[in-house]
Amino acid sequence: MSPPGPDGEAELARLVRSHDRWRGRTVFNLLASENALSPTARRYLGSDLAGRYTLPIHLAIEGETLDNSYTGTRYTDRIERLANEAAARLFHAKKATTRPLSGHIAALSVLAPLLPPRSRLLAISPDQGGYDGYAPGFVPAVLGYTVRPLPASGPGFRVDPEEAGQTIRQERPQAVMLGQSFFLFPYPLREIVEAAHAVDALVLYDASHVLGLVAGGEFQDPLGDGADVLFGSTHKSFPGPQGGLIATNREDLFAQLDPALVWRVFDNAHWNRIAGLAQTILELERFGPEYARTVVANAQALAPALEAGGLPLIAASDGYTRSHQLHLDRPRLRADRGMGAGALARRLERQGLLIDLVGRIGTAEATRLGLTPGDMPRLADLIVRGGLRSEKVGAEVRAWRRSFRSLRFL
Repeated sequence: MSPPGPDGEAELARLVRSHDRWRGRTVFNLLASENALSPTARRYLGSDLAGRYTLPIHLAIEGETLDNSYTGTRYTDRIERLANEAAARLFHAKKATTRPLSGHIAALSVLAPLLPPRSRLLAISPDQGGYDGYAPGFVPAVLGYTVRPLPASGPGFRVDPEEAGQTIRQERPQAVMLGQSFFLFPYPLREIVEAAHAVDALVLYDASHVLGLVAGGEFQDPLGDGADVLFGSTHKSFPGPQGGLIATNREDLFAQLDPALVWRVFDNAHWNRIAGLAQTILELERFGPEYARTVVANAQALAPALEAGGLPLIAASDGYTRSHQLHLDRPRLRADRGMGAGALARRLERQGLLIDLVGRIGTAEATRLGLTPGDMPRLADLIVRGGLRSEKVGAEVRAWRRSFRSLRFL
């Protein structure tokens, strides 16, 4: 139980400082779902914006025409406009909004206004690498939708264009949801779009994991390839604050979804977050392509080094990945080493190397620190020694991590 009053405040301060020292100075974060913010973006999160509101409403109340429920928003509203315009530029979109509070809420913000209850969706199943939130008991259940599987198979859970087209023609959904938690390879997007549009279905692209790579032009161009709406979270390969965004070239769809957000999905959109996100977007306009190329190059260099050390990874015929993720081959890990992915992750955590407990390894934050493909054999060696051989490599990890005193991509 936490202590009350001043003692509790002191304990809280100690915990926050300890977290910042540990995660910010002594470990290599290889979690595929996290990234490092720039100092400027972090500073904006702690600005006075954190406690403020703005609510444009354009209503007539008691004979007065109101354009906002609040006063004091002259800078807040301009920050939001700047963020939305920058997001539209970055993703080559006609319209964008940075209001969603997370990638999951971005999905709700797209689906609820665009599709009526009892709509039918296609989405990749969690057991084929898909996002659990699109499984039948979650987002579809909340919104009254039926969801059917869009097939993904083989190493890397890839979508075959012919199989996808056949499924779309048979199921005739109102929308095809693309996006995965285990996201290694791009989709055959033009073929999927052609099949979906032939049955009047929307193609909604959840880029949560690969949004930073899309922004850098490295993974694929969803809107350019015909997806109707792009959305996702802004804190995975995209190195921003936790939150979400939506972008589209369909002004008709944006006119449906944007006004429907307020009072249905959220009210206050956290303007300090939007300022931090705007900063990240502007940074990516400068260094996004180089950053995205290096993220992917690092993942592609790390994979064979890990395999050479005896850590089994999922691999397709054309490589291990084209994203920021690598995936442990969990059946092989258990058969060869008698170990699950969770046990490996806990062992590595004790040595200052963070991966997740379901077997994903990500290179986005390591790239932000300044690691390059030439560093991947050394990183792989630490992972193999600390994870598979139970060697105490923590001191080596800490010394190497402390040599990176600032972010490379700023």
